[in-house]
This record gives sequence, structure tokens and C-alpha cells, in this order.
Amino acid sequence: MNKDGHVLNAALLAIGLGVVLTVDVAVGVERLVISGVTAETSAGGEEIQTHIDFAVQFGKSVLTFSVPIILGALFPDVDTAFGRHRKTLHNLPVLMLFMSFPPVFGNLQFVWIGVATHYLLDVVGSKRGIALFYPLSATEYDIPTGVATSSRWTTGVTLAVTIGELIVLFIIHTYIIALDSAPTVINETLIDTSLSQVLLLCLNIL
Repeated sequence: MNKDGHVLNAALLAIGLGVVLTVDVAVGVERLVISGVTAETSAGGEEIQTHIDFAVQFGKSVLTFSVPIILGALFPDVDTAFGRHRKTLHNLPVLMLFMSFPPVFGNLQFVWIGVATHYLLDVVGSKRGIALFYPLSATEYDIPTGVATSSRWTTGVTLAVTIGELIVLFIIHTYIIALDSAPTVINETLIDTSLSQVLLLCLNIL
């Protein structure tokens, strides 16, 4: 998948997730109104009672996701400038690193979504695939649905993958964990102890 496809996918994901979060808030407010309770969102206590308020909430949700997801979607292709493309930054250890940032450091909460969707597009939407287990293995994995980056079907594949991703993220947000919830940061003492042990291990190896 080319860079245009990755940016399109990330932008549509941001918009789609904005819809999911805004509708989720609006439905919650509607239930509160019907129940005779003050209509407030759980996030900031802002009332959503008009179409304008709904649009503002939607815009905020899209902005919340758009920049980190697009940055995450572009990051793996940094290995075109150094390392080995589709290998150095196109693997599960890199994805796990980004997924660890929210609980460990309390930031980069949505960047991992962009990285993950980049990988998925390269596996599902391209003929070459990526080396998921690099540096342990340089084998590149793909599935038969892949198309060439210059194919006229590229946009169609991108849209199909994006729809599938939004369905999965909607299920996660609705039934597993709210995507807009603040990350729970691991105890700092535990982090410091773990890092010290890792450094000592590295020094012993050297």
C-alpha cells in the first residue's frame, strides 16, 4: 500500500471513530434526558442538546484521533530512509512498544492504532506483506487479497479494510474498553525497578 492509501485509511479511521464516540455520547445523553436526569457527558460535563453541540463534539472527537492516528500510520515507513523497508519498523515488537506507551508513560494513547492499521493494510492490501516477527525472522507475511500499489483497486481495498477496522474498533469501544478512556499508568516504582533490571541484564550480557 502506498502512502496515499495509508493517509486515507488513517483519516477515515479518525472520522469513523469520531462518529462512534460522538454517537455514543449522544445516545447516553438521550437516555439521561428520557430518564429525567441532567444531560451531561461523562468526559467534561458538557451538555449536548442541539445539532450544533453535536457537531462540536464530533469535531473534537475527530481532532482527538486524527493527528496521533495519522502520525502512527506514517511512522512505519520511516524505515525506507534507514534499515530494511517492510522489516525494521514493520513488525510486532514495534507495535507492542507503541502499545506499551499509554500504560507505562501515560502518552501516545492513540498512536498505536495508526501503526496497527498501517501493518494491516500492508498485509491485506499489498502483494509483498511485512516481516511481522523481525528481527527474529525476515519472512514477510501477506494474504492473497493484496494488490499492487499502482493498481486501480488500491482505493477499494483501502476502504474495505477501513470499514472492517471500524467495525472491530466499535465492538472494542462498546463491549470491551472505551477507546477514549484515560490510560491507567503502571506504578512508577515498578517501572523504575523493571528498567533497572533490564539495564543490569544488558550490562551483564555485554
